[in-house]
Amino acid sequence: MKSSLLSWVEEGNISIPAALLTHYKKMNLNEFELVLLLNIITFVEKGNEFPTPVELSSRMTISETECTNMLRKLIQRGYIIIMEEHSSEGIRFEKYSLRPLWEKLIDHFLTDQKSGQALSKQSEETDLYTCFEKEFGRPLSPFECETLGMWMDDDMHEPIIIKAALRESVMSGKLNFRYIDRILFEWKKNGIKTIEQARNQGKKFRQKQQQGRTAPEEFQQTVPVPLYNWLEQ
Repeated sequence: MKSSLLSWVEEGNISIPAALLTHYKKMNLNEFELVLLLNIITFVEKGNEFPTPVELSSRMTISETECTNMLRKLIQRGYIIIMEEHSSEGIRFEKYSLRPLWEKLIDHFLTDQKSGQALSKQSEETDLYTCFEKEFGRPLSPFECETLGMWMDDDMHEPIIIKAALRESVMSGKLNFRYIDRILFEWKKNGIKTIEQARNQGKKFRQKQQQGRTAPEEFQQTVPVPLYNWLEQ
C-alpha cells in the first residue's frame, strides 16, 4: 500500500495556466486537442520533449493514426512547432515547442481583458449620463452631452470623479455645467485623481463654509468671511 502511494507521489504534478482551461474553446481547440496538448506538456515536464504518437495515444481514447493526424493539424494551425536542436555532444534531436500555444493564449487573455474593460467603461459612461439627467431632472442637451464627453476624452477625468464633482455642485446649490467644469479644473490643477481625495477636498471647503456661518455675531459683522465658490477661483 505504501509503495503504491509512493509511486503515485513520484508521478508528480503538472503546472498549467488556468486560463488554458477557460479559453481553449475560444482558441478553437476541442477537448481531444486540449488533452493531447496536456499530455505533451506532461511528457515535456518529465524530460521527454518529443513523445511519439504511440506514447501519446496510449494515454488517450484515440488511435495512433488519429493522434498523428491531430498533431499534424495542431502544427499546421500554429499551436505547436517541432524544433531541431543539437546536444553538447553534437547529436541532433527534435522536440516540441509549446511557445506558440502560450502566445495564442496570452493574446486571447489580453483581448478578453480589453473587451471587459471596454464594456465596463461603456457601462460607467452610460451610468454617468443617467446620473446627470436624474440630478438635472431632464434629458441633457447635445451641448451638455458633448461637454461630458470632453471631460472624459480630452480632460481624462474618470466618470467617478465627474460624479463627485456633480455631487459637489448639488451640495453647493449650484447645479450647472459651468460650475462643475470649474470644480474639475481645480481638482485637476491640485492633483486630485481619486474619489477619496475629491471627497476630502469637498469636505474641507464645506467645513470652512460652516465655520464662516457659525462664527460669533460680532465677528461676522466686523470681518466678513467669504463662502467658497468654485467659479470665483
